Amino acid sequence: MWSELCYPVEKFQSLLQAAELSTLADAEFLSQLNTALAMSDFVVEVLHKQPQLLAQWAQQPPSLQTCTDYPARLQAELADITTEEQLYTLLRQFRNREMAALSFCQSLNLMSVEQTFTALSQLAESLIVATRDWLYPKICQELGTPVNKCGQPQPLLILGMGKLGGFELNFSSDIDLIFTYPEKGETVGARRSVDNSQFFIRLAQRIIKALDQHTIDGFVYRTDMRLRPFGDAGALALSFAAMEDYYQEQGRDWERYAMIKARLMGEDEANPYQQQLKKMLKPFVYRRYIDFSVIQSLRDMKAMIEREIRRRGLVDNIKLGAGGIREVEFIVQVFQLIRGGREPELQHRSLLTVLPHLVQLNLIPAEEAQALQQAYLFLRRVENVLQAIDDKQTQLLPQNQSDQVRLVHACRRFRCLSQNGQWIEVENPIDDWQTFYAYLQQQQQNVRNVFQHLIGDDNENQSNQEHDSIWRDFLNSYQDDELSSLLQQYSFAETVHNELLAVLSHFRSEIQRRQIGQRGREVLNKLMPCVLDKLFARADISNVLPKILNIISKVVTRTTYLELLQEHPAALDMLIRLSAASPMIAEQIANFPILLDELLDHKTLFNPPPFTEYHNTLKEYLMRIPQDDEEQQIDALRQFKQATLLRTAAADILEVLPVMKVSDHLTYLAEAMISAVVNLAWRQTSERFGTPDHLQPEQKNFLVIAYGKLGGIELGYNSDLDLVFLYDAPANGQTIGGKRSIDSSQFYLRLAQKIISIFSINTRAGILYEVDMRLRPSGAAGLLVSSLTAFETYQQQDAWTWEKQALVRTRAIYGETALRQRFEQIRADILATPRDVAQLRQEVSQMRLKMYEHLAETQSGLFNIKTDPGGITDIEFIAQYLVLANTPNHPELSRWSDNVRIFDSMAQVGVLSAEQTKKLKRSYVDLRNKIHHLNLIGKKSIVSAEQFSVERAFVREIWQMLFAD
Repeated sequence: MWSELCYPVEKFQSLLQAAELSTLADAEFLSQLNTALAMSDFVVEVLHKQPQLLAQWAQQPPSLQTCTDYPARLQAELADITTEEQLYTLLRQFRNREMAALSFCQSLNLMSVEQTFTALSQLAESLIVATRDWLYPKICQELGTPVNKCGQPQPLLILGMGKLGGFELNFSSDIDLIFTYPEKGETVGARRSVDNSQFFIRLAQRIIKALDQHTIDGFVYRTDMRLRPFGDAGALALSFAAMEDYYQEQGRDWERYAMIKARLMGEDEANPYQQQLKKMLKPFVYRRYIDFSVIQSLRDMKAMIEREIRRRGLVDNIKLGAGGIREVEFIVQVFQLIRGGREPELQHRSLLTVLPHLVQLNLIPAEEAQALQQAYLFLRRVENVLQAIDDKQTQLLPQNQSDQVRLVHACRRFRCLSQNGQWIEVENPIDDWQTFYAYLQQQQQNVRNVFQHLIGDDNENQSNQEHDSIWRDFLNSYQDDELSSLLQQYSFAETVHNELLAVLSHFRSEIQRRQIGQRGREVLNKLMPCVLDKLFARADISNVLPKILNIISKVVTRTTYLELLQEHPAALDMLIRLSAASPMIAEQIANFPILLDELLDHKTLFNPPPFTEYHNTLKEYLMRIPQDDEEQQIDALRQFKQATLLRTAAADILEVLPVMKVSDHLTYLAEAMISAVVNLAWRQTSERFGTPDHLQPEQKNFLVIAYGKLGGIELGYNSDLDLVFLYDAPANGQTIGGKRSIDSSQFYLRLAQKIISIFSINTRAGILYEVDMRLRPSGAAGLLVSSLTAFETYQQQDAWTWEKQALVRTRAIYGETALRQRFEQIRADILATPRDVAQLRQEVSQMRLKMYEHLAETQSGLFNIKTDPGGITDIEFIAQYLVLANTPNHPELSRWSDNVRIFDSMAQVGVLSAEQTKKLKRSYVDLRNKIHHLNLIGKKSIVSAEQFSVERAFVREIWQMLFAD
């Protein structure tokens, strides 16, 4: 009962005494206060820390009228502040006081739901703007005032994104921000001028720190900057021109979604810079035509939402779960993106403002709009009450009884606004937790019904009628002799019959021992007859049956995946098709069932994104994960890799992608992964140790060099990553800004160790990649990371010939442009160094012989495509030898790291004939193609000696021509 949650009498009296209040104070106020305390532990904590606040409330209790005018009140308190430490204290105490007052009003129904999140948004905006305006002159004193080429001072503009932009902030929301400034230039008035970009990045860093850093007084807001152009890899502040270039050339549909709610903090209609920015961004968000091109993106986002629900089991999540707040937002934003350019009424940021216009434009029926509005307000009420309990960002329904009772009390009756702005008292049929939960589920189902109706699917679920099959009682009734009789209907040979009987019998006995649950058992009983009918219609039943049953046994306790296969027959067909073609795919899906989601959309499955898009696609994928959740970030990287590998392999199996394109996809996927891992490792390492003191903002001075197949853009499905880490730093540098300062060289060593750890750690989603560092200077005995200068010295003075061969197949794949160019120059200089060609020929030939003697294990009558004479290794050695022998006379030959273009360049300078080049390339591509396909079916790179006899003979002919003596 609610009465059991009243604030304890002794604690209540203690709180009043601390505030020097008598229990004889206004009885109505004391009753209200007791309710507010019982509803929110956060309010209790604030009043304990600031007892004077309670005395102020007794004089004037919080109300709709007192929770206003934040900018003026905040500015008055800031007038006497002189240090950033004082600023931090004031901001946090002000925020907590006002949030406690808003919680008081919410608990007593003194505000409508809409007024609550509007006030929360106004409070956040006031704190953000005040922080910027206080820090701006401080930074000007340090770095000078930023001006454009005409000498006009340049301001920092802040875009509030998401719910902050839409005046819909939660009680304990993160704030999503984008920083921008009008024009490039330099600062004036300081001892040393700096670029405007450096000034505004420094200012942005200080604003984030002032808002985000935890102190004894707490924090102001968790600040998320990942919506800015280029995400984590982008500068914290960009000029208008840079932002415009980004959105015109690289802006994605999800960024259009995000920009719908973008709002300038401290908006001033008379400010020309603000008007310029809004005018610049509008065409990106709202197209002048009815934009049906976005429909497929909307379907993809729908599928992403459903995968998220399955992946995270979001049953009781009122935001992300089925029928939750996100789906309501998505429904409205669909229409804004498609028609907002032609219908200005849809260009509002507030969801509740847009909904009536959707009805007026005949885009959705009035009853659907009403259902969405009712559900949205109820869900937002639940969300804000949940978060106000302890000022925590949560959307999960509580498990403890006391918080459940708080929700029941808060949601039984609350206020919202009618279309004419009048208050409406909403009364819901809620008496206890059971009726609350049932009512919540009904609201979510109403949202889901509209969601399914509006957002069409290319692959609508087929009817789930009972399948009429001889296997309909497979899991329950059949004994082994009955199974044997069923199999006899297919007229298999005796050995095949016995083999299939053993597989089926083992599967059934295994399933009967598993704790599946009633719903799972019902789904499985409907699914299995369909599965077995499809499998027994195939000629390759002996091959595919064990693989599919293995997959089903791995997901049998996860009913959502059984339902996926049952409700999407096309996905089941694709699972069978891919598993039959590739044991590798079947094993991956069995180990990581989340990959089943990828089978729902065949167009996506067989059309992996352009390999040049992997960096952006991965960035978008990671934005769903909290930045400070290392475990989820690491798991997400692995899941993204597995899903992308599945798409690439599927396209490969169906010959949608030629072998060269397969390697491109695998290579650039690995590069995107490396970039994400380095950024994650950098963030974690710098949080502990700070960053080297020689670095400018957003600078790392760290390079990742790819060797071998990754360097040669020729990665395979099972390839390791051969990497070398380099850095550029002064000899005696130290880190600054961390919990502990260390040498810069030690910082880069810790960074390298963290990178390898992220790659290698074995999580429930497996490892990311095997990383091989043995090609670094001095091999396994050398340092894990070297300075660029030390690397150059080693290559010039100490490197063996085989290390120079390895250098042929290198590329810088991560790092600032200037450092990449410096590495490329070092590489070019080393490869162009004059050398004794006869000695080179002998050393390369001896190294190849040594490799063959140590690595070849091929039996007579077989051909190892990688290691045997005439195979891949011979071709790679030929390319490396030709580069080392001829680059001193033709420096342009050092340009490429992949074998195909190396051979092309040899033809261009006359080292090889056009015919030799054509045959070498053809042989190389055919051999690699065979290795890819052997990988897909789980076999080693070994074929009969009769295969590739022509190619082998030609490769040996070229070898003899180069190395005969």
